[in-house]
Amino acid sequence: MTAELPAKSGPGSVAPRVAFALRGGATARPVRARAPRRTPAAGAGGPRPPRAGALRRLVEQLRRAWDRPLTAYYLVFGGSMLITVLGLVMVASASQIMALQYGLPATYFFRKQLLAAVIGGGLLLLASKMPLKLHRALAYPLLAGSVFLMCLVQVPGIGQAVNGNQNWISLGGPFQLQPSEFGKLALVLWGADLLARKQEKKLLTQWKHLLVPLVPVSFMLLGLIMLGGDMGTAIILTAVLFGLLWLAGAPTRMFAGVLAIAGAIGVLLIKTSPNRMSRLACIGATDPGANDQCWQAVHGIYALASGGLFGSGLGASVEKWGELPEPHTDFIFAVTGEELGLAGTLSVLALFAALGYAGIRVAGRTEDPFVRYAAGGVTTWITAQAVVNIGAVLGLLPIAGVPLPLFSYGGSALLPTMFAVGLLIAFAREEPGARAALAMRQPGVRWKTMRRRVKKRPSGER
Repeated sequence: MTAELPAKSGPGSVAPRVAFALRGGATARPVRARAPRRTPAAGAGGPRPPRAGALRRLVEQLRRAWDRPLTAYYLVFGGSMLITVLGLVMVASASQIMALQYGLPATYFFRKQLLAAVIGGGLLLLASKMPLKLHRALAYPLLAGSVFLMCLVQVPGIGQAVNGNQNWISLGGPFQLQPSEFGKLALVLWGADLLARKQEKKLLTQWKHLLVPLVPVSFMLLGLIMLGGDMGTAIILTAVLFGLLWLAGAPTRMFAGVLAIAGAIGVLLIKTSPNRMSRLACIGATDPGANDQCWQAVHGIYALASGGLFGSGLGASVEKWGELPEPHTDFIFAVTGEELGLAGTLSVLALFAALGYAGIRVAGRTEDPFVRYAAGGVTTWITAQAVVNIGAVLGLLPIAGVPLPLFSYGGSALLPTMFAVGLLIAFAREEPGARAALAMRQPGVRWKTMRRRVKKRPSGER
């Protein structure tokens, strides 16, 4: 039996018929007509806009990759190696003309830097494999050795002056040693061990234990450095001291007091030196000035300005042909900008930023006070020295005469810096998550993610 109901009608409308089929006492089931499929409008066949969900998923994946336990480990190791290799390339390019001017082979400075990098690589691996107890045991011998060598610098016949600074010891032949560079590493290790032991005894809440003997020993090192006239190294050592005090939780008043004393001493040292006053007057200079006192600062800006976006090409610098003093040491960043352009300089800045972030992450995630102070001290040392060097090349800071870490020519600066990077690598591997991830990396196991292991299949298995 089939019954049809009259459909409602309306102007311009088509009413579907609804049929009720009753077969064998079955219940009625409405059957509706399908709506016609819509066809795309003309001209609407273009590409669809990107979905916001895909972008959110990409950001989430990047955030997860950034938060993985071994991220700091890879950033420290990979960033430092890239900076060192790129520095070797730029030293080879920037030092050729100067070597020929001195009557030396064109690769003279590059070969010395390569030798220092090889030795520094060994020190990096050694520091990354040493246990924390051995690092702490080295603090006092390294401090005593650095103080002894800095005293020898002032002995006539042993110490040598370079560019007006009495901070070098001759090792025979073309090799020289700058003990103040090792003083930075000594202050980091000794200060971290000192503050860690006092924190374990809960003594850092008293201002006398917070300042003594850290500040007096630091001022002793600063005095030995300033006897040789090296203001730049003294600035970096002061930055390390402030970094350690900040990590130890020094009160604002105490921190400001130490900063005021150091600032007053710095102003006095600058006022009493015509050379330092002339460097201070060259900030932002665009003209060499009287007696060409701003020659180096201005030609550093010329080198950066002529580089453009991608530079003039590796080895094609014009300023290194006698116009820019110290093109392979203090002003190697200017030659990098001229030959590799803005892209090259931004790459160097990005590598230093990644290295600094990794050091801060290691110091912030550890539960060991020695690791926190040492990682913070090394990070302060490298980032502060990079800022001072690059700021001087950009004309934003006075020329302090400090090299760009891991990048500029100079074995005395490269060796302790690479050992300090080895410290960061060791600390990054000691993070709880990183230690667990490295422990799971056994032979015969291939990792696809941080949560799942996939065993290697034998040959021929599908």
